[in-house]
Amino acid sequence: MDKFQQSQKSKLFKTSTHDPYCSQRVEGSAICPQCDAVYQAGNWTWKHPENTVIHDAQTVTCPACRRIDDNMPAGTLTLSGSFLLKHRNEIINLIKNTEKKEKAEHALERIIGLTDSAAALIVTTTGIHLANRLGHALEAAFKGNSDYRYGDDKYGLSVNWTRDE
Repeated sequence: MDKFQQSQKSKLFKTSTHDPYCSQRVEGSAICPQCDAVYQAGNWTWKHPENTVIHDAQTVTCPACRRIDDNMPAGTLTLSGSFLLKHRNEIINLIKNTEKKEKAEHALERIIGLTDSAAALIVTTTGIHLANRLGHALEAAFKGNSDYRYGDDKYGLSVNWTRDE
Protein backbone atom coordinates (compact mmCIF):
# COMPACT_ATOMS: atom_id res chain seq x y z
CA MET A 1 0.00 0.00 0.00
CA ASP A 2 1.52 3.35 -1.00
CA LYS A 3 1.39 6.59 0.99
CA PHE A 4 -1.68 7.91 -0.84
CA GLN A 5 -3.70 4.76 -0.22
CA GLN A 6 -2.67 4.75 3.43
CA SER A 7 -3.72 8.38 3.90
CA GLN A 8 -7.06 7.73 2.19
CA LYS A 9 -7.64 4.65 4.32
CA SER A 10 -6.97 6.54 7.54
CA LYS A 11 -9.42 9.26 6.45
CA LEU A 12 -12.02 6.70 5.47
CA PHE A 13 -12.06 4.86 8.78
CA LYS A 14 -11.51 7.85 11.03
CA THR A 15 -14.17 8.03 13.71
CA SER A 16 -15.81 11.39 14.25
CA THR A 17 -15.08 13.14 17.51
CA HIS A 18 -17.97 13.99 19.76
CA ASP A 19 -18.22 16.54 22.54
CA PRO A 20 -17.37 14.68 25.76
CA TYR A 21 -19.43 17.20 27.73
CA CYS A 22 -22.57 16.20 25.81
CA SER A 23 -22.14 12.45 26.36
CA GLN A 24 -24.23 12.45 29.56
CA ARG A 25 -27.72 11.14 28.79
CA VAL A 26 -30.71 12.30 30.78
CA GLU A 27 -33.92 10.31 31.09
CA GLY A 28 -37.03 12.46 30.69
CA SER A 29 -36.80 16.19 31.17
CA ALA A 30 -34.35 18.24 33.18
CA ILE A 31 -33.55 21.83 34.12
CA CYS A 32 -30.11 23.34 34.58
CA PRO A 33 -30.02 25.01 38.02
CA GLN A 34 -27.44 27.59 36.86
CA CYS A 35 -28.93 28.93 33.61
CA ASP A 36 -32.50 27.54 33.54
CA ALA A 37 -32.01 25.76 30.21
CA VAL A 38 -34.45 22.89 29.70
CA TYR A 39 -33.53 19.40 28.48
CA GLN A 40 -36.37 17.82 26.55
CA ALA A 41 -36.38 15.08 23.90
CA GLY A 42 -32.58 14.96 23.69
CA ASN A 43 -31.98 18.72 23.30
CA TRP A 44 -31.12 21.63 25.55
CA THR A 45 -33.25 24.69 24.82
CA TRP A 46 -34.41 27.95 26.38
CA LYS A 47 -38.03 27.30 25.47
CA HIS A 48 -40.14 25.49 28.00
CA PRO A 49 -42.29 23.14 25.87
CA GLU A 50 -46.01 23.30 26.61
CA ASN A 51 -46.31 19.61 27.44
CA THR A 52 -43.35 19.57 29.82
CA VAL A 53 -44.08 19.16 33.49
CA ILE A 54 -41.36 21.37 34.96
CA HIS A 55 -41.97 20.53 38.63
CA ASP A 56 -41.24 16.84 37.94
CA ALA A 57 -38.08 17.56 36.00
CA GLN A 58 -34.73 16.65 37.53
CA THR A 59 -31.98 19.19 37.96
CA VAL A 60 -28.93 18.50 35.81
CA THR A 61 -26.14 20.96 35.03
CA CYS A 62 -26.10 21.54 31.27
CA PRO A 63 -22.90 20.89 29.25
CA ALA A 64 -22.33 24.63 28.65
CA CYS A 65 -22.43 25.45 32.37
CA ARG A 66 -20.11 22.49 33.09
CA ARG A 67 -17.64 23.80 30.48
CA ILE A 68 -17.81 27.28 32.02
CA ASP A 69 -17.27 25.89 35.54
CA ASP A 70 -14.32 23.75 34.36
CA ASN A 71 -12.98 26.55 32.11
CA MET A 72 -12.69 24.05 29.24
CA PRO A 73 -13.56 25.87 26.02
CA ALA A 74 -14.54 23.96 22.90
CA GLY A 75 -13.79 26.95 20.69
CA THR A 76 -11.04 29.54 20.84
CA LEU A 77 -11.00 32.65 18.67
CA THR A 78 -7.78 34.69 18.64
CA LEU A 79 -7.96 38.17 17.10
CA SER A 80 -4.86 40.17 16.25
CA GLY A 81 -3.53 42.94 14.04
CA SER A 82 -3.40 46.71 14.04
CA PHE A 83 -7.06 46.90 12.95
CA LEU A 84 -8.08 45.27 16.23
CA LEU A 85 -6.38 47.98 18.28
CA LYS A 86 -8.14 50.79 16.39
CA HIS A 87 -11.61 49.20 16.23
CA ARG A 88 -11.68 47.16 19.44
CA ASN A 89 -15.06 48.38 20.73
CA GLU A 90 -16.81 47.74 17.39
CA ILE A 91 -15.34 44.25 17.22
CA ILE A 92 -16.39 43.43 20.79
CA ASN A 93 -19.93 44.67 20.04
CA LEU A 94 -20.05 42.42 16.96
CA ILE A 95 -18.87 39.45 19.05
CA LYS A 96 -21.48 40.08 21.76
CA ASN A 97 -24.32 40.58 19.26
CA THR A 98 -23.37 37.42 17.36
CA GLU A 99 -23.28 35.46 20.62
CA LYS A 100 -26.69 36.86 21.58
CA LYS A 101 -28.22 35.62 18.30
CA GLU A 102 -26.57 32.21 18.50
CA LYS A 103 -27.42 31.77 22.19
CA ALA A 104 -31.10 32.56 21.53
CA GLU A 105 -31.30 29.64 19.09
CA HIS A 106 -28.86 27.22 20.74
CA ALA A 107 -28.70 27.06 24.54
CA LEU A 108 -25.27 25.37 24.61
CA GLU A 109 -23.46 28.00 22.50
CA ARG A 110 -22.08 30.72 24.79
CA ILE A 111 -19.01 32.84 25.35
CA ILE A 112 -16.90 31.75 28.31
CA GLY A 113 -14.70 34.82 28.33
CA LEU A 114 -12.88 37.60 26.52
CA THR A 115 -9.23 37.90 27.50
CA ASP A 116 -6.66 40.50 26.47
CA SER A 117 -3.14 39.32 25.83
CA ALA A 118 -0.18 41.00 24.17
CA ALA A 119 -1.73 42.77 21.13
CA ALA A 120 -4.45 40.11 20.84
CA LEU A 121 -7.97 39.40 22.04
CA ILE A 122 -8.87 35.81 22.92
CA VAL A 123 -12.51 34.71 22.94
CA THR A 124 -13.35 31.30 24.39
CA THR A 125 -16.66 29.58 23.69
CA THR A 126 -18.60 26.59 24.98
CA GLY A 127 -19.17 25.22 21.48
CA ILE A 128 -17.37 25.01 18.16
CA HIS A 129 -20.32 26.42 16.23
CA LEU A 130 -20.20 29.79 17.99
CA ALA A 131 -16.45 30.09 17.39
CA ASN A 132 -17.03 29.27 13.73
CA ARG A 133 -19.87 31.77 13.44
CA LEU A 134 -17.80 34.50 15.13
CA GLY A 135 -14.96 33.94 12.66
CA HIS A 136 -17.32 34.23 9.71
CA ALA A 137 -19.03 37.31 11.18
CA LEU A 138 -15.66 39.05 11.57
CA GLU A 139 -14.74 38.20 7.97
CA ALA A 140 -18.07 39.50 6.67
CA ALA A 141 -18.03 42.72 8.67
CA PHE A 142 -14.36 43.69 8.77
CA LYS A 143 -12.69 41.46 6.14
CA GLY A 144 -9.31 40.18 7.31
CA ASN A 145 -7.92 36.65 7.20
CA SER A 146 -9.25 33.71 9.18
CA ASP A 147 -7.68 30.32 9.77
CA TYR A 148 -9.88 27.49 11.09
CA ARG A 149 -8.26 24.47 12.74
CA TYR A 150 -10.33 21.60 14.08
CA GLY A 151 -8.79 19.34 16.70
CA ASP A 152 -7.79 15.89 15.44
CA ASP A 153 -7.94 13.97 18.68
CA LYS A 154 -10.36 16.09 20.69
CA TYR A 155 -13.50 18.10 20.23
CA GLY A 156 -12.42 21.66 19.54
CA LEU A 157 -11.93 24.48 17.08
CA SER A 158 -9.26 27.15 17.01
CA VAL A 159 -9.88 30.23 14.85
CA ASN A 160 -7.23 32.86 14.23
CA TRP A 161 -8.46 36.15 12.72
CA THR A 162 -6.07 38.93 11.79
CA ARG A 163 -6.22 42.18 9.90
CA ASP A 164 -3.56 44.81 9.53
CA GLU A 165 -4.51 48.30 8.46
